[in-house]
Parts: sequence; C-alpha cells; structure tokens
Amino acid sequence: MNIPHLLQRIRLGEDSTLELKQLLIRDGGKSFDPHPDGLSDELAALANANGGTLVLGVDDKTRAVTGIALEHLDRVEAWLTNLCNDRIEPPLDIVTHHVELPGADGTPTPVIVVEVPRSLWVHASANGYFRRVGHAKRKLPPDALARLFQQRSQARLIRFEEQEVPGARFDDLDALLLRRFVRPDQGEVTTQLERLHLLARREDQVWPTVAGVLLCTLDPARWLRNVEILAVAHAGTRNHPDEQIDAQEIRGPLDRQILDAFHFVRRNMTTAARKPLGRIDYPQYHLGAVFEAIVNAVAHRDYSLHGQRIRLFLFSDRLEIHSPGALPNTLSVESMSRLSVPRNEILASLLSRYYPVDDAGLSKSYLMDRRGFGVEMILRESEQLSGRLPLYETIGDLELCLTVYAQDMPS
Repeated sequence: MNIPHLLQRIRLGEDSTLELKQLLIRDGGKSFDPHPDGLSDELAALANANGGTLVLGVDDKTRAVTGIALEHLDRVEAWLTNLCNDRIEPPLDIVTHHVELPGADGTPTPVIVVEVPRSLWVHASANGYFRRVGHAKRKLPPDALARLFQQRSQARLIRFEEQEVPGARFDDLDALLLRRFVRPDQGEVTTQLERLHLLARREDQVWPTVAGVLLCTLDPARWLRNVEILAVAHAGTRNHPDEQIDAQEIRGPLDRQILDAFHFVRRNMTTAARKPLGRIDYPQYHLGAVFEAIVNAVAHRDYSLHGQRIRLFLFSDRLEIHSPGALPNTLSVESMSRLSVPRNEILASLLSRYYPVDDAGLSKSYLMDRRGFGVEMILRESEQLSGRLPLYETIGDLELCLTVYAQDMPS
C-alpha cells in the first residue's frame, strides 16, 4: 500500500476509480452508516466498470480522515465481507487493507482500504444494476445493461478464457505446471505463454488469464469459484444420502481433475468376472467412453457461470455427468455427434497438444481428440456395451446432462 500516493488521491477527491465514505457507528457497534444497500450499489458499480478503491473512514465532502475506532475495525471488515456476499449477486470478491492515515490533528487514524477488481461478471446490488461513471454511480438502462452482459459473456470478441483474472498474479502460476508449455528455443517465457493465451498483457505487465489459472495453478478455485468437480457414488439408483458410499470434491488444475474423476469412477464401478476357461471381465462402463465424457465436461463447460460446478453421480445402474452451461453456439443435442463446436477453444487446443495420456488402455495420445469424434465414440461404445444409447439432455438452458447406462452384470 503506497500511503503517500493514497493521501494524494484523497486530497484530489473522488474520481471514476476512487470512492470515499465516512463511517458512523451506531448503537454501540451494532449498526453502521452508510446503509449496506447503498454501499453495495457503490461497490458493484466499481466492479461493473473498471474496478477501483473504496476508502472507508474518509469524509467524501471535506476529504478529512475521520477514521474507524480500533475496537470496531474487525467487525466493520466482517460487515463489509457479508455485504459483498449477501447483497451483491454474484458475490463480489474484494481485498481489504487496514491502514493508518493522519487524522485532522496528525494522529495516525485507522481506516479500511477496499480494492475492488474489474469483475469478470456483471453484478446486481441491492437496488439494481449500477456502473461507475466519473465520480458517481449510474443505474444501467436496459440497453447499456444488455451491452455489458454481452461484453462479459461468452459472446464477446475476447473469449472468456482469454480474460485476465482479478487478483491473480504471474507468481501464482506453478513453475512445474508451466514447464509443459515452454520451449527453450522459442523466446521469452512470458512471450510464449502470451501466444498460448495463458497470460494477457496490460500496461507493460502480464496477468494470468482464465485459461492460465485453470491449467497452471494448483488450486484454480482460489480465484474462480466452483471450478471443481463434485463426485458422489451411490449403492442404489437414487440420489439419497443414506445410499452414498463414496464422495470426493475434486480440485486442482484441469488435467488433474480429469484424471481424478476418471479414477473415482473406475474405483467405484462394478466389474464382474467369469473364469470358465480364462478370466472374462464384465465392466459396467466402457472406460474409454467414461474418460472421453469427463474430458468433454471439463473442456466444454461454461466457466463464466460462477455459481455452478460439474457434478458426477455414479449409481448402480447409470452414470450421470452434469456440466454447467447450455450447448454453445448453434449446437443441438441432435447435432452433437456430427459437429465439433468447442466452447473453450483455447482449452480444447491446449489439452489436445500438450497433455499426453500414458494409460495405454484408453487408446488415446492426448487428453482431447482434435478430430472431434468424442461424442460419437461415447455413444457407440456405451451402447455396444450396455445395449442402451446414452442420453444427452439440456436442463433449463443452464446445464448439459449426460446419462450413460451400465451393462447388466452376469448372474
């Protein structure tokens, strides 16, 4: 925190990226002013524009540092955090700093400095949708709101996976995970990663993109909510806690998520065997088809839907994989087996070129097939094994669900 620079900005007053608010403590610390609804509007307005800084404990009219009583500092910060989660949708991630600034008499006075990043999403606050214009918030009319949603959605010219991630830094990328993308004879490391859209350059600095965080950090969920896989195995045919036999929240870089989810299915599915003249296995599912289905769910899910995650349910008679997002572009359930239209082109390209598969039983060279035959293979091999064609269905234009039916076990 550059205190002299912050003091200079406060002296000059509010602008498009600086908001000043005096904090009043009422009822012995039970309530605070400004009202949380109004403050949520201010914070969301900054996030919906270019981000900015809120200094809580400074009078916006006189620009005097009025401060926050030291004994209330932690309670005020918790109030701010709850406000960002309860009164802003989707919840807004902020960074807070406790600093001391000189008060009217020169005495060091505590304030809270809140960094609000330019968000990947459009945030609604208590009184609607707002955006920062100059030194004030402005309610977004329908046409401007529609444009903002378009700019920050899958339809924008800069794809969602190419956007820089607020709060992530180049140092957050794991050196070992980056090694697979870097060649010693192809120039600077950052330049190579920019070419692959794992980094984006802004103001002569590089910042991790969504693709970079998903592939090259040990825990992408630190910056991107709900990018993990929830896997649950049941003994019976219904989704009931009493029949749950195994569960795992699968996190980490995307390649690790794919492999861990595959091993979860292989560990929990049934494989019967007969030994009349030699062992004959009867697996419930074609493992190649299961692997392909998990890869597709991870590679093609809508990562801009911040409130959803991939859900994998294993039952005694079927496997269900729920992937967030409707079908991309012009795809339909009927055309999926004949057309290849990736939602996340960068992820699909990198998974098909930089992630070799070591398991010989899967008959794959890389995690993704660049020819686009994955869905066709899932349908063909699964139907051949179980006698039932897998079912793809969209749920409310928010989720794609694949149901793969299990092979009947021999008596």
